[in-house]
Amino acid sequence: MAAPIRVGTQGWNYDAWVGPFYPTGTRPADFLSVYARAFDTVEVDSTFYATPASKTVRSWAQRTPENFVFSLKLPQEITHERRLRNSDDAAAEFFDVARELGNKLGPILIQLGPDFGPNELPAVAQFLPKLPRDIRFAIEFRQRHWIHDGILALLAEHNVALALSDGRWFPRKQMLGLAARATADFLYVRWMGPDQGIVDYSRIQIDRSRELELWTSVLWPYAEQGREVFGYVNNHFAGHSPESARELQRLIGQTAVEPENLGEQMSLF
Repeated sequence: MAAPIRVGTQGWNYDAWVGPFYPTGTRPADFLSVYARAFDTVEVDSTFYATPASKTVRSWAQRTPENFVFSLKLPQEITHERRLRNSDDAAAEFFDVARELGNKLGPILIQLGPDFGPNELPAVAQFLPKLPRDIRFAIEFRQRHWIHDGILALLAEHNVALALSDGRWFPRKQMLGLAARATADFLYVRWMGPDQGIVDYSRIQIDRSRELELWTSVLWPYAEQGREVFGYVNNHFAGHSPESARELQRLIGQTAVEPENLGEQMSLF
């Protein structure tokens, strides 16, 4: 039986989405609940900046349907400031808060900085064995020299997914190929885009249909193996991540909820 392919965006709190995605007049406090009528998962960017309060995390769970899943970024204090070293207490605190999501907790993303190079492999090697087994993890490297048989074996040993990024750090062909060498029992994909030049998040500005079609050919076979897929689109990928995510949904045969129908659903509540 095929596993779910969960498609969403990186974050939900964008004023520029009001009109093109969120119905006109939607309040920021309602963004998440409206978002959850179109997608069943989201990657939370705000946790990168600080561990949220437990009550905040519980409120996320309360505002979303039962089958909704949150993927959280590990705080930068751990990944960028402490560089995975001497971070046991900070990590344990974050994991305890993350568990407030219950069955809505998806993978936690360990996003390493662009200056975190392979010479820091010992930090990764000592960090991974300490990860709790009741939580799924993905790790994102931003230097291509990280990707070799040794690191893939290390990740597989600890069932940590290599986050596949469609961005400027790795050739797309390499990332597509790595999907067949999955290091965990789930797949984690991030569509980032080549640069940060896009500043208008209200509309599609670059046609990425061909790239998304290529990724679809990778996602389907993986899900058919019974492994869950999590995929998140950044606004910088094409300009307006909700539309890119809906295009992905259509390509994999899912029903995409159009923005005009979100307004109709709001009238029911």
